[in-house]
Amino acid sequence: MCGILAIFNIKGTYIEVRTLAYNLSKRQRHRGPDRSRIIIIEAGPDTYHILAHERLNIVDLSDRGRQPFQLVDDQNVYYMQNGELYNYWSIKPELEKKYKFSSNSDSEIVGMLYKEYGASDFWNHMDGMHATIVLDMNKKTYYAGRDHIGIIPLYYGYNKDGALFLSSELKGIHDQVVEVKQFPPGHYIDETNEIKKWYNPVWHNFDYIPTGEINFQEMRDRFIDVVRREVKGDAPFGLFISGGVDSSIVAGIVAKLIKNGEIDLSKRGMRKVHSFCIGLEGSPDLHFARKVAEFHGFEHHSFTYTVEEGLDYIPEVIYHTETFNNTTIRASTPMYMMCRRIKALGIKICLTGEGSDELFGGYLYFHKAPNRIEFHQELIRKLNDLHKYDLLRANKACLAWGIETRPPFMNKQWIEYVMSIDPKYKMINAFQPQIEKYILRKAFEDLEHPYVPQEILWRQKEQFSDGVGYSWRDGLIERANQLISDQQFQQASITYPLSTPRDKEQFWFRQVYSTAFPSDSAALTVPYAKSIACSTEKALEWDEAFKKNTDESGRAVLSIHNDALKEILQDEDKITDESIKVQDHFQL
Repeated sequence: MCGILAIFNIKGTYIEVRTLAYNLSKRQRHRGPDRSRIIIIEAGPDTYHILAHERLNIVDLSDRGRQPFQLVDDQNVYYMQNGELYNYWSIKPELEKKYKFSSNSDSEIVGMLYKEYGASDFWNHMDGMHATIVLDMNKKTYYAGRDHIGIIPLYYGYNKDGALFLSSELKGIHDQVVEVKQFPPGHYIDETNEIKKWYNPVWHNFDYIPTGEINFQEMRDRFIDVVRREVKGDAPFGLFISGGVDSSIVAGIVAKLIKNGEIDLSKRGMRKVHSFCIGLEGSPDLHFARKVAEFHGFEHHSFTYTVEEGLDYIPEVIYHTETFNNTTIRASTPMYMMCRRIKALGIKICLTGEGSDELFGGYLYFHKAPNRIEFHQELIRKLNDLHKYDLLRANKACLAWGIETRPPFMNKQWIEYVMSIDPKYKMINAFQPQIEKYILRKAFEDLEHPYVPQEILWRQKEQFSDGVGYSWRDGLIERANQLISDQQFQQASITYPLSTPRDKEQFWFRQVYSTAFPSDSAALTVPYAKSIACSTEKALEWDEAFKKNTDESGRAVLSIHNDALKEILQDEDKITDESIKVQDHFQL
């Protein structure tokens, strides 16, 4: 993981170009605090190409793993990548028969795959999460692309002279280009400036509704293999455990891989796996996460924060996540605070449960899906937008402190497998008990050798921004009401005619965002749509009550949550009023 910056056909003297490259790349050094490298290549008279890389040491911790790379067998091919390629270990032996390696970095195979399969097809041979840039001076061409689902961020734009700027984060280039945009996932660009789609799975077809049957053992085996590949690396790793089913399943698989001897902790300088959770004192996530960690014998860290502490962090969270979306900021803040403390422990990689809800219909509003077709089409919409929300949060909030997050549920082959299953099996009423993500839970139900404690396996969905403690959302709204006057808010459409804030919390976030990223094009990189409990705007049509209560918090569908919460917690005596008082709030 790292920060990358590329500029193609920039005009100026060598010293001017080098200075610009250094200053822009430095803006995202938090993503790669270990080493930096800049390569300047002459493209013509007073015209240059720039490749700059800020490195976070994950695979091959030596200097040999520094990027940008030059292909050993063809020094005119330059390339660099932000991300991880999980098929490196399986395809390297075959590539070694034809190409010379200079390191043990997974990213070094990019140039070889480019030479082997060509500019339009080599993207399909990279299994992982990545933003990738290739410069081929033999052909005087360049290419830049993004992974299948947008796990790794990438922004682009052109300056007034037509030079192409690319950067891992908005802050790297937003003030250098006429218009800055998010690069679309599953696409690549070449020197013609045409953006082309390289990822074309069947599930992208909105009218195709799959009819695949369920095989619980196959589902379990496939996901275990995904985690097995994605936990590889040379640096110490940890686990984010929210106490929900998704992160707990990942944790359970890791625990079994260690027990089976497939993961050697000592080779990564570890005695135990460290697991992490954060929340307000007495919050649901802290309670259930601790149970999961104790079940597996992890070295668990329960971090707490107060509402006031969280509010203090809002400006820097908005700067680092580069968004003013309510849900994203609410969830990013505790994650950002947690990663600051993780960094002090020397952990560089953490596995997460992001993406499962979008694959299986895990959000509470899916209880209202009218039929299998609309259920499946909502999954497609959610997956296509995920790079603007949870994937953005997990990447940027954590890499602000040099922590790489890996979301196994977003593996390309796994997504295609799960999206081939008939959506009727994912619907809430498909099985008993009626609960979201039933088929995933059932696949990992092993009463003899459990992956997850039963009470966690069948725990109902809790959105991250709610699970950290319900007072957090209330505190944000209260602070926004204190900061933004009625008069200011009445002028919202004049102050912000584009993506006009709909409430004072949005106005506050937008106000902070605009001080760092003032352009209209920067504002357009942030999603702006009505939502209930993380739904898309289209799903508001499922229930009349949704249209009247468009709050992104899970509490907007509280009646669904409460009915299940009472059953789950009825035998618990360790949860404080903070986690129970939600039952008295805001009935739908």
